[in-house]
Amino acid sequence: MAKEWGYADHNGPDHWHELYPIAKGDNQSPIELHTKDIKHDPSLKPWSASYDPGSAKTILNNGKTCRVVFDDTYDRSMLRGGPLTAPYRLRQFHLHWGSSDDHGSEHSVDGVKYAAELHLVHWNSKYNSFGSALKQPDGVAVVGIFLKIGHEKHEFQLLLDALDKIKTKGKEAPFPNFDPSCLFPACRDYWTYHGSFTTPPCEECIVWLLLKEPITVSHEQMAKLRSLYSSAENEPPVPLVRNWRPPQPVKGRVVKASFK
Repeated sequence: MAKEWGYADHNGPDHWHELYPIAKGDNQSPIELHTKDIKHDPSLKPWSASYDPGSAKTILNNGKTCRVVFDDTYDRSMLRGGPLTAPYRLRQFHLHWGSSDDHGSEHSVDGVKYAAELHLVHWNSKYNSFGSALKQPDGVAVVGIFLKIGHEKHEFQLLLDALDKIKTKGKEAPFPNFDPSCLFPACRDYWTYHGSFTTPPCEECIVWLLLKEPITVSHEQMAKLRSLYSSAENEPPVPLVRNWRPPQPVKGRVVKASFK
């Protein structure tokens, strides 16, 4: 069997291109943001999300992250506006984090790394299926939210409390009635650019909306996230603590800001 991708030295980001050549493409994510080089684009509109809490289905540990999955069989939890020319359906959200509080985010801003990064993955429903959307440059929209350390976030705790049911790889549990917009920061300002998934196959189909304002979670809440395992129940325990991809070359892409 082909070796499975991961984040260890033998199967980590430096090796992904061996199985997934697009991982060395011209539109890869994440990137380092240098705010002095980013121009305000006055044509960028505000974005809005209208999520149906009833569309939240399950939470799972796939050995790479914890993911919350939503019903995307029709237009019920939607992202609109901003740089997007059509409505996009919420499919899942997941997180990336590090082994300590001083790193873990995938994007960085002027050299600053955050403790974690939340990705809400939506697809353009004009393409009829998620699989078709992956083949289009505007097929997927991801809202990226940085997590920084400070006071506890009550809404984030709702997610963390479910982690005990999915400690190990392959476990899944019901996760009903959750509206992820409770995790948004107050300020909706964003940066946007064209990029890719940050995990294999690294398809270059993503319109990124990276929110300028981080949300705050506590040191204890981050520790809870690191209590997950990337190993299955019947295997020697391996903590799930390093699931971020390093920055990729910008290669002439333009990042735009919705704000001055």
